[in-house]
Amino acid sequence: MPSDTPERRTKVDIVFQKVVLHIDAEIKECPVCHGKNKGIFLADMQGALQYGAGIKAYLLSLLVVQMISLSRVQQPIKALIGMVISETTMLKYVLQLHRALEVWESRASQLLLQPAMHVDEISLWLEMENRWIHVYSAGEMTLKFFIRSVARRPLR
Repeated sequence: MPSDTPERRTKVDIVFQKVVLHIDAEIKECPVCHGKNKGIFLADMQGALQYGAGIKAYLLSLLVVQMISLSRVQQPIKALIGMVISETTMLKYVLQLHRALEVWESRASQLLLQPAMHVDEISLWLEMENRWIHVYSAGEMTLKFFIRSVARRPLR
């Protein structure tokens, strides 16, 4: 006889796994001129050691979204890959993200200048001051700007 209602159980997990990829470029000597020729590496493997997109995304999430300090971000990265990524390298990734978002923000600002733009703001108290988050949206594009409010004088 078939079951009336099945019972389901679900497990969700995250697997952090270090993946190491070695690429070797062959070096050959020409038998005629004795010049050396070397194979070409992938475009994203410019130096002897590279960090992959997964590590970059994880540390940028910790730095930018979670606002964790550089020195504290080094700890979980070292636990995952067994190496310490320098603060300079992490700052380089933040700068690369900034430059990429700078281009996106410029394009988004142009799209928001279309006739059907919606504008709103919301206030919040932070550090004993009133601050404002301004929201601009058009279609599927939304930009939010955090602006520190100017002290207001009471009306007379």
